[in-house]
Amino acid sequence: MKAKLGIAPIAWSNDDLPELGGETPLETCLSEARRAGFSGIETGGKFPKDPAVLGPLLESHGLKLCGGWYSGRLLDGEVEEEKHRVAEQMALFKALGAPCLVYGETAGTIQGKRDAPLATRRRLSEEDIKIYGRKMTAFAEWCAEQGMPIAYHHHMAAPIETEEDLDLLMTNSGEALPLLYDAGHMAFAGGDVLRVIDKHHARISHVHMKDVRREVVDGIDRTRESFLDAVLKGAFTVPGDGTLDFEAITKRLASYGYEGWFVIEAEQDPAKAPPLKMAEIGHAELLRLMAAADYTVEE
Repeated sequence: MKAKLGIAPIAWSNDDLPELGGETPLETCLSEARRAGFSGIETGGKFPKDPAVLGPLLESHGLKLCGGWYSGRLLDGEVEEEKHRVAEQMALFKALGAPCLVYGETAGTIQGKRDAPLATRRRLSEEDIKIYGRKMTAFAEWCAEQGMPIAYHHHMAAPIETEEDLDLLMTNSGEALPLLYDAGHMAFAGGDVLRVIDKHHARISHVHMKDVRREVVDGIDRTRESFLDAVLKGAFTVPGDGTLDFEAITKRLASYGYEGWFVIEAEQDPAKAPPLKMAEIGHAELLRLMAAADYTVEE
């Protein structure tokens, strides 16, 4: 089986917390990502939105575009409206041959609000998710028809956060809606990271390799502290530096035939966790994991 290794720029510059790496040039991010050994990178706020500019920039660093966040608002919006909202980013990703758009639901999310405790996140009823699932399916079908599939990102502090939320969304959406599997977010939400793979492996099209520091996650007061507070406290890190059993996770994905990108996405304070050092730790661990699961790593 084949795997490709990518990384997200959030370790260098956090778009939701500009004080974390806000002064770091994009050039530093790209050069250090490649130096650490990665062949792909996802987009961030500092990336040019013109394919004629971004394409040559990535090529000059030996990097491919391996995805990137799209702030969707379908929960409170309509499919036709979302088609217009996604058009510019879709054109960029198509031009650069990205494997997918990472769909993150931002209607009602508190993931970027420092003053919103985790316990106050928006919660959806089963009926809400049925309606939402139908809209997400229609939008996913359209995106695939346009040649740029999406991958749905379950996320802490978002409306689809827990294992139960995800189960309901997958049950109430069609196979046209692929899933981004993120072990770190699922573990933080209290889910069983292996059981999620067992249940939804057929829908997994993209993987974020986000680790957690269990002692930090368990110490978060969710009635008082926000998602961004958890980030600042060091809840997330790269594989090889956290507490999740990524060998078991990788082998479980391999057992179901997953092939594609494994992308490290681990937001931390770059002053406490130097991005290049963490990227090198993560890349070395990914190479070990891929070998253990019999993946062949491709550039």
